[in-house]
Amino acid sequence: MGQIGGSLDAFIGAVHRRAAIFDHEIELVAGCFSQSPEKSKATGRALYLPDERVYDSFEQMILAEKERPEGDRIDFVSIVTPNHLHFPAAKMALENGFHVICDKPMTLNLQEAKDLVTIVEKTGLVFGLTHNYTGYPMVKEARDMVRNGKLGPIRKVVVEYPQGWLSKDEEHNDYKQAIWRTDPARSGAAGAMGDIGTHAENLAEYITGLKISELCADLSTFVPGRQLDDDGNVLLRFEGGAKGVLHASQISNGEENSLKIYVYGELGGLEWRQMEPNTLLYKTQESQRIIRPSVGDLSAAAKAHGRLPAGHPEGFFEAFANIYRNFAYAVRAHMEGRPADPLYDFPTVYDGVRGLAFIDTVIASSQNDSTKWTKFVE
Repeated sequence: MGQIGGSLDAFIGAVHRRAAIFDHEIELVAGCFSQSPEKSKATGRALYLPDERVYDSFEQMILAEKERPEGDRIDFVSIVTPNHLHFPAAKMALENGFHVICDKPMTLNLQEAKDLVTIVEKTGLVFGLTHNYTGYPMVKEARDMVRNGKLGPIRKVVVEYPQGWLSKDEEHNDYKQAIWRTDPARSGAAGAMGDIGTHAENLAEYITGLKISELCADLSTFVPGRQLDDDGNVLLRFEGGAKGVLHASQISNGEENSLKIYVYGELGGLEWRQMEPNTLLYKTQESQRIIRPSVGDLSAAAKAHGRLPAGHPEGFFEAFANIYRNFAYAVRAHMEGRPADPLYDFPTVYDGVRGLAFIDTVIASSQNDSTKWTKFVE
């Protein structure tokens, strides 16, 4: 792996690195960790990388690694930069023969996302997207319960993602993560809805297997002077007739990272909370059942993504590692000229397009006072 972004003072770069090496399928061998050459070199030294494999720009890294002998060069790049750099880095990597795994949202805007689909399809290389919440074993179990008809036809989906870390004007307090996430030039057209709302959208579609067809959105910016939304409420209509509600907020004071989803079908319902990820609750009018990793008769996917014996908590790193492990399996399969095992799934470039289309549709709906419902168009 060669990493683009993720210097020592970055928020998520170290998480990606730890997740990548979790299963000994991946080795970090090169990187351009910052747009500052000094920061990049300092990060490389802290990670015990040789100076010649730590680069001043992602362009330099990709071209230099391409010239290294086969077997000695990187196989893929991991992109963990602010959003505006995702597309140019992914494009250059793919066009020079390197597989890509990228943080979300996939690109700065929908047109870049569509262009990236074209590049991925043309090159035939593996592209992964780190919607990491899909890596939890209980999320896999929830998806398979829906898929196998345990809930019956889906009627309603409620997904919420409240945080409180942007309740104040943190972008003017020298807080790096707040500065770029509230800057349209680097973050894109949406704030909270792009940063965490896309996680909620992806989780709802992943578990239910249903695509959002229409939505009605109300975005707000509560902190004075902030350029992007920091709170949003969305009514959803899914293909097949199910209805839903999505709430994403970064000004919900006192909340940490409280992603939750409730799925209700004709026969029963499911409840999963990211801050208690080892518990999936299956409910009917007659009974409730607590489902946990490594306990009882779970789906093959849930078993494949559980890592510890029953009763041992698994969490954020394990779920993130599942995404990287599954991506590594797919890259290995590509190298060996065989199909990847669908049991070890991960979000792809097509999920990335859905995320950017969701952002555009939410913004269009929120800005249009004359139309209640806005069709979801990729």
